[in-house]
Amino acid sequence: MKSLFPFDSSVVSQIRAELGIKKVSQASIRQMVQLVDKLQRHFKVQFIRTEMGVPGFASPQIGVEAEIEALRSGVSSVYPPIQGIEIFKNELSRFAKLFMNIDIKPSGCIPTAGAMQASAVTFLVANRRDRQKDTTLLIDPGFPVQKRQLGVFGMKYESFDIYDYRGEKLREKLESYLKKGNISSFLYSNPNNPSWICFTEKELAIIGELANKYDIVVVEDLAYFGMDFRRDYGKAGAEPYQASVANYTDNYVLLFSSSKIFSYAGQRLGAVMISDKLFARSFDDLSSHFVSGRFGPAMLQEAIYVTSAGISHSAQAAVAAMLKAVNDSSFDFVGYLKEYGERAAIMKQHFLDAGFYLVYDKDEEEDLADGFYFTVAFPGMNGEELLSELIRYGISAITLDTTGSSRTDGLRICVSHTTLGRMYELATRLQLFAIEHK
Repeated sequence: MKSLFPFDSSVVSQIRAELGIKKVSQASIRQMVQLVDKLQRHFKVQFIRTEMGVPGFASPQIGVEAEIEALRSGVSSVYPPIQGIEIFKNELSRFAKLFMNIDIKPSGCIPTAGAMQASAVTFLVANRRDRQKDTTLLIDPGFPVQKRQLGVFGMKYESFDIYDYRGEKLREKLESYLKKGNISSFLYSNPNNPSWICFTEKELAIIGELANKYDIVVVEDLAYFGMDFRRDYGKAGAEPYQASVANYTDNYVLLFSSSKIFSYAGQRLGAVMISDKLFARSFDDLSSHFVSGRFGPAMLQEAIYVTSAGISHSAQAAVAAMLKAVNDSSFDFVGYLKEYGERAAIMKQHFLDAGFYLVYDKDEEEDLADGFYFTVAFPGMNGEELLSELIRYGISAITLDTTGSSRTDGLRICVSHTTLGRMYELATRLQLFAIEHK
């Protein structure tokens, strides 16, 4: 019997045209989702879906039950406090101490509509505290939507790919931008989306030292907290602790998310975690945009207020319950997530066996962790060509072009939707691809 793969390229092209996708390398993640949805219906086949970073596990029942109980108590008829409910703030502050070994007062732990709003409100304040500093420096590759946020706000940014600047090389590269005097903030994710690199302590120390020297606000996106499975970051109050720039500077805002570590993406609950010193600092130039000249009140009473007017009581109650369980060592959130690492190890090997190679593969001298994402390329093909062809074998992804990466031959693979039971399907399709593309 003839294999279903590869799909008829003319049909794929027609569906792409219907969606206005001229190049898959320039398509947004949501456009790729639409394309794959249509192709699945047309060809009546289930894709190996690796294009969108969505949770692959059910939400922990402790959070679900806490949210139901909160709704039953009547909170849905009451506006939530802008600063967040007390139990959420207290447990997030405890979490920072127990799993990062850093002290952040509950006042600086403020709920947001996911880490997406957290980065947005941070830009609104951090980039307006000094009129001479109007530009964010993005350490790429990164989450494309954060660039769009800056674009929507009319704010400037510069960026570079970390690929060639690991370790001590990072210092010179960062200073080449900082010496111009226009950089207000750094942004990066750790572990990184899409490459899954994790900054080393040496690199975080460099970032912190330069933040102090040039008075930069470091925005550290911790959406994948604890998911560097090479070490167990899941023991409350015990080493190893999640690595963070917070150990090297007080000029930081950490972005927290419940979407991946608790699979609570649908309720849009994240937070900003602002250092105590930065929260209290005054900046003369904030008064041109905000009533308050202090960083924390400008963030809380104005940036967050005008963009969300508070986050739902029940979602905060849910995440507070999960945080409390983690803080009390009654729920092992790292153990709950570890299957992502198992999936990644198997999937990587299937790609390698089919002739692919890893794009981002090292943290200085150490192999990258197996986790939520990894990156691959295929000899002789750029990202546009590779993704266009892989789609014909029922495998989706996104190209690295959209993430600020200089490695335009690469694709980002997310493991969350490919269960262990589908690994044989992946291997079979990749081997078919390899046979046709020797």
